[in-house]
Amino acid sequence: MPFAWFVALRYLREGRMQTLLILAGVSVGVGVIIFLAALIDGLQASLVRQTLGTQAHVVARRPDEAPRLLTIGNGAGQVVRVEQPAQRLRAIDQWRQAMAQIEATPGVTAVSPAVTGPAFAIRGAANRAVTLRGVDPDRFNVIVNVRAAIRAGQFLLAGSNAVIGAELARDLGVTAGDQIRLATATGPAETFTVSGIFDLDNKEINQRWVLVSLREGQTLLGLAGGVSIIEAKVARIFDADRVAARIAAATGLSVDSWMTLNRQLLVGLRSQNSSRYMIQTFVIVAVTLGIASVLVVWVVQKNREIGILRAMGTTRRQIGRIFLIQGGLLGFGGWILGSLFGALLSLVFARLARNPDGSPTFPVALTPELFLGTLVLALAVGHLSAVGPARRAAMLDPAQAIHHG
Repeated sequence: MPFAWFVALRYLREGRMQTLLILAGVSVGVGVIIFLAALIDGLQASLVRQTLGTQAHVVARRPDEAPRLLTIGNGAGQVVRVEQPAQRLRAIDQWRQAMAQIEATPGVTAVSPAVTGPAFAIRGAANRAVTLRGVDPDRFNVIVNVRAAIRAGQFLLAGSNAVIGAELARDLGVTAGDQIRLATATGPAETFTVSGIFDLDNKEINQRWVLVSLREGQTLLGLAGGVSIIEAKVARIFDADRVAARIAAATGLSVDSWMTLNRQLLVGLRSQNSSRYMIQTFVIVAVTLGIASVLVVWVVQKNREIGILRAMGTTRRQIGRIFLIQGGLLGFGGWILGSLFGALLSLVFARLARNPDGSPTFPVALTPELFLGTLVLALAVGHLSAVGPARRAAMLDPAQAIHHG
């Protein structure tokens, strides 16, 4: 065994109580960091999953009609005012070309054209205002996985079939196989067969969405051959703003990302991260000071031994290495115990509260990256804490250390 390692391990064994106390402190610090990170990452992942499970990452549409100047009167009494025109449902010009450009944009993994607008769903005396969405079923299912959310019937949009939400089905009193009428402002009501009923765990969407084939949607909303929006999914969800900017520059369309449409959620996620980093910083400072204080005490206690080692020919570098090794070992040992403590605390906390469906109210995300990150952090803190004591030990004068030790 190398000399520096032998002496470092001997010092740790001789100061068992100090070693155990500092290991406990490092373990608690690492455990708290792992628990907080796992809890916040789990909550954020759950929130983002619930939000993005029912919407596209990026939505492109035709820009709004520009305001126009309206002149009223003439002569001295003439008044000019800006009039904002009513925004009617309009098709995207050359949408197939625009869709090809969006598909070619770096970061985009899936694209789906759609036509969407207001309608009424009618069944006997019951009628509900709904959002009619004409979609390509295969492409749309990649954006929003409706097929996996089907609770009755099947995800079939061929011909005059429609798929509706569970809340709407309950309001209209229909089940899979029943018929409903869909009416829009642009044409007469048409009859559709409810081929499937979905539940996307979102009451508003379950109550409002009616999905039909793209062709039927175009006919009902008066956009024959056209689409009103192009939806896209991106590989990295937090790159959605940058991808949206690229799409807007390439196509000239008005493009919004989920980050733009969910500003409050984004602010909440960033606030959570800020709180997390602040708490972790305080924990790291406390652990660093704890390790450093113990090592300083060891240097004082071992003054005479260090002086003897120096007198026997041990170099300053070797003396400094002894205390750096101690700091690293304390950090590594604390990481092992802290990882077990943090993981156990996270799993117990996740089991304390459950939703009615059995899923955890507070999900946790224990990932390999989290444990690897805390390992690097623990080793860095251990070595950083040992720098001061190591320099102090290395700079001791052998004669004075032996005399005063």
